[in-house]
Amino acid sequence: MRKTERFPVCGSNSLWQVYQTVSFWKVCKNTLVILIARYTPFMGVKNWLYRTFLGMKVGEQTAVAFMVMMDILFPERIHIGKNTIIGYNSTILTHEYLTTEYRLGDVRIGNHVMIGANTTVLPGVVIGDHAVIGAGSVVTKDVPPYTFAAGNPIRFICTKTKE
Repeated sequence: MRKTERFPVCGSNSLWQVYQTVSFWKVCKNTLVILIARYTPFMGVKNWLYRTFLGMKVGEQTAVAFMVMMDILFPERIHIGKNTIIGYNSTILTHEYLTTEYRLGDVRIGNHVMIGANTTVLPGVVIGDHAVIGAGSVVTKDVPPYTFAAGNPIRFICTKTKE
């Protein structure tokens, strides 16, 4: 089970009430910063933008590929370890807006992790150190350290020995 906080809503669906949850101006700023970061080819600049303007925790030597989409509403809930790779066009979410509630959860990605292209990481997930996530996966649960996992929903394929 993912570790998320649940907040029920009354009346219309939770996404319709999004600006009661998070400031419109925060969303505007985050959108602009994330769009710039998605297209910038310089890893250092990209990580600086994430740390400085979005409040994300991003480790040294982490490489976030072209077109990676960070959560626009709550990027400060994303923690990425050092020397990690996040593949092309992946998405990292820290929120879920549903018809009767919204959910928030921190995403923690360990050190020396490799996340393949076009992967979606859902809120409340922890990916352990040295884990490898196959391309096109949907990470719906925690991934232990030294584990290779892939699929939609994610399945554990094998566990590596510590080197």
